[in-house]
Parts: sequence; C-alpha cells; structure tokens
Amino acid sequence: MKRQLTPPILRRTLGAVVAAAFAVLASPAALAQVPTDKPIRIVAAGPAGATTDIVARLLADGLQKELNQTVVVDPKPGAGGAVAVNDLMQAPHDGHTVLVALNALVSEIPHIVKLRFDMAKEIKPLAELGRAGIVMVGHPSVPAKSLGEVISYVKTSPGKVSYASYSAGTLSHVMGLQLNKAAGIDMSHVGYKGSTPALTDVMGGHVPLMFDGIPTAIPMIKAGKIVPYAVSLPQRSPLLPNVPTFAELGYPQLEATGWQGLWVTPDVPAAAQNRLREAALKVMAQPATRERLRELGLEPGQPRTPDELVKSLRVDYDRVGAVLKSIDFKPE
Repeated sequence: MKRQLTPPILRRTLGAVVAAAFAVLASPAALAQVPTDKPIRIVAAGPAGATTDIVARLLADGLQKELNQTVVVDPKPGAGGAVAVNDLMQAPHDGHTVLVALNALVSEIPHIVKLRFDMAKEIKPLAELGRAGIVMVGHPSVPAKSLGEVISYVKTSPGKVSYASYSAGTLSHVMGLQLNKAAGIDMSHVGYKGSTPALTDVMGGHVPLMFDGIPTAIPMIKAGKIVPYAVSLPQRSPLLPNVPTFAELGYPQLEATGWQGLWVTPDVPAAAQNRLREAALKVMAQPATRERLRELGLEPGQPRTPDELVKSLRVDYDRVGAVLKSIDFKPE
C-alpha cells in the first residue's frame, strides 16, 4: 500500500544548477527485458519553464528517439520538490514514471522542512544529468575585487556586512557560514525566497554580497551588475574561467557541487533502472544537448554510478546538517 506524502509548503529552493552527462552504450539485454509499449512520464520537480523542466524536456526528446518510446514531461512544482516525489510515489513502480530533480531534494530539503518520511529512502538517483556550483558575488560598490579583499573588508566592519542567500538552510546560506568560520569573519545572513529577489537587492545595493547558483548569476556578471569572487566547484568553471575556486584560494571546505539527477523509487525492477540510466547518459552526452545546456549556464555532469551518487548525497546531507546545527537552525 502506497503512503500519501503530505509535507508542508516550504521555501523556494535552488533554481538553477543543471548540465549533461557522459556517453555510455545501452545494454541490449536490459532493453529487451522491459516492455516499451507504455509511455514514460518524467515528473519535473519545478514549474514549467524552469531549469529542471528544460532539462527534463531535453532528456525526454532524446529518450523518445533512443528508446523508440513516447516520453512526456509533467512539471510538478511545490514544497521544494516534495510534491513531485509524492507524484512519483503514487505512480506504478515499474520504471514508466521517473523524476528529474536536484540533489538538494535529499541533501538540503530535509534540514529545512519537517517531513513525515525519509527522503533518502523514498527515491534513488540513477544518473547525474548535469551540475553547477555556487558563486560568491558582490555589488560593484563593494571595495573588493577578490575574495581576499572581501575578507579584509568584512573584518573592518564585523557584523555589519551582510550576504544574501536564495533560501535559508540551503548551500547558499551554509557557504556563508562556512566562510565566516574558515576566514574568521562575521558576515550576517539575509535569507530570501529565490534567487531573483535576492539578486535584485544585491544589484540594487541593498545587500552587498551573495552566494548564488552559477546559472542565475552569469547573466548579471556578464552585464557588469555584480562582481564574482570565487566558485565552489572542484575546478574553475569553463563558463567563468577567470574566477578562481574557493579551494585554490585556500578554502577547500567551501567546495560544493549541485547536480540535477534522474531518480526512481528504489523498488523499480533492476532491468528498468539499467535501461533508463544507460539511455539517459547516452542522450545527455549528445553534442547538441550539451551545447543547449551550456547556453543555460550549466556544465556536463559526471557518469557516477548510483552507489557513488548515494554516497555523495549522504556526505552533503551530513555537511549541511552539521553547519546548520552549529547555529541552532530549526526546520519549518
């Protein structure tokens, strides 16, 4: 008997972070074991037209050709992705209904809202479709052109320099807390409900600094409306090649990657899981798809195995939880 998941509405979370994956040949044996006469429905954890929806549609177009099967996308916004998970849980667990959603659904959302279930046990990642990092930015009036200068500036006014996040409890919030501790500074946090209102206030000079997703920040960076200081990715982003990573500036604890994934319920038959994963990786490796994702400010994902993805989710969940616990953060 399926359980009805009815989590409360919570803050809007990450709105951007997504890219493509690497090529893997589909297994003919796996393809033959799963019936293909039924359409595949991709539940996109976000509103129509948002990054998740766009990635889901790129995937759907490719899967339709790759699997010779009808594939449709069904956007399900709300509750930071929990509404989409609820939809996935209520559908037959046969591999014909899948989910496209951010890793934050497992690594961050449970810290932000009180759920009646363990998100990590309800859904399983099959493939990393794409990734993006966080970039620390500031208003041009901030007397700093580098991270080192930002730190020096904040030290001159402890507690008086603020930074914005796109939602309290997310990496956008946590990374500021981590930098405070690592650099011995005292920035104050201002939480928003989404990147758009936060960026608007940063560009307006109301909040001097912000940690934002690279895709949403890039247009403002290119327009000269905000100044980038560092990115959270393991290596420099090819979309911002002149912006150093936090790690190379001496702050490896601020390394963080957000990724968009293809998910199912864990009890979907193994043959269906393999078929979907292999086809998705092959589709997302196509040059046209990768180029479209770059246009969105996104980078290719990595061909990590489901087990590797689960391990990374556990690490990220523990990391976020530890930092939030240090400030006695309470979920809604």
